[in-house]
Amino acid sequence: MKSEILRLLKESDDYISGQQMCDRFHVSRTAVWKAIEQLKKEGYEIEAVRNRGYRLLESPDIMSEAEIRSLMDTEWAGKNIVYFDEIDSTNNRAKELGEKDGAHGTLFVADRQVAGKGRRGRVWESPKGISIYMTILLRPDLIPTKAPMLTLVMAQSVAEGIREVTGMETGIKWPNDIVMNKKKVCGILTEMSTEIDYINYVVIGVGINVNQKAFDEELKEKATSLMIETGASVKRSALIAAVMKHFEKNYALFMENGDLSGLQESYNEMLVNRGKEVRILEPGNEYNAHAYGINETGELIVRTQKGEEKHIFAGEVSVRGIYGYV
Repeated sequence: MKSEILRLLKESDDYISGQQMCDRFHVSRTAVWKAIEQLKKEGYEIEAVRNRGYRLLESPDIMSEAEIRSLMDTEWAGKNIVYFDEIDSTNNRAKELGEKDGAHGTLFVADRQVAGKGRRGRVWESPKGISIYMTILLRPDLIPTKAPMLTLVMAQSVAEGIREVTGMETGIKWPNDIVMNKKKVCGILTEMSTEIDYINYVVIGVGINVNQKAFDEELKEKATSLMIETGASVKRSALIAAVMKHFEKNYALFMENGDLSGLQESYNEMLVNRGKEVRILEPGNEYNAHAYGINETGELIVRTQKGEEKHIFAGEVSVRGIYGYV
């Protein structure tokens, strides 16, 4: 009920009486008062005027289940939220629920991770109070070989969500790094449990640098945050809701086609690799090529200096001018 009261206050430009809330949610005035007091303790500035009711004056950057729920505008993606103030890794918790028949679309969100994970076992720095750490649990009716394409679906959704909330130009470095001003602002990690011809579940973890003001020497040449790029604080819960809205739409297109053909054009428009000279780093083999974009299965289409066209399925691809590559 707390999240529904919060949503009601956010949607209203005027006072809402306690009796209106009682009638709407079929609860007592005492229950409404307790919910309002809880919201105040969480940091919401709520004005109470006798004979008029309650009005929300200020909604700061609060990360909570109630806040996220009050902003979510989806049918299934993120409708079920599991929130932690601190956790080892949202991917770990999502996989646990995946093994226990957890619902498709469940979203795990943490204010801080103590064991955040990046690609290839790298550690993802996860400080408290400034960034987004979330994982969605999916149960797609797909053959396992198609699951990696979901990473690109999420990458496009994150880029679109950031654009919607900040108004800033946002790009994708193939396959799933989100880039602003030639630096990384978001990483995505997809893990799954499969049988030979069946997916048990997929979890997609997203880490977004939101309100960091600076990075240490090791990271500052490669990493950035939304605050650094926009010059203003960004409300994390609003961004989570925006990403989920775009993901639900993009996921539907992907499942309808069974591949990325419905998203290929829009993904390529945001792809920083497209039309650029890139360096392909494969095990035991490195070479330069010209990138043209992705195909319908998410492979990066490149042409080598010898004129040979290749479709890159996996591996490191460096883009000149991005992350310090010159």
